[in-house]
Amino acid sequence: MPRFYFNVVSNTGTVVDPEGSRLATIEDARREAVQDARTLLSQAVLSGKDISARKIHICDEQATLLLIVPFADTITSAE
Repeated sequence: MPRFYFNVVSNTGTVVDPEGSRLATIEDARREAVQDARTLLSQAVLSGKDISARKIHICDEQATLLLIVPFADTITSAE
């Protein structure tokens, strides 16, 4: 099973995922990134912060960028 890395990217820098996760497919990795982004967004909102401009870069073991998941794309408007 391939290992995927989930690096959180903001305007001020990147938090690199040093361990990654073994998942069957890139679609599984996308689902995990969406859940991670929602968790981080929830924690930020509780602290009064807006981090919706951040993104998760999903990379493979060679650090090749495979997919970008913008935090803002992981939520929908309640209206």
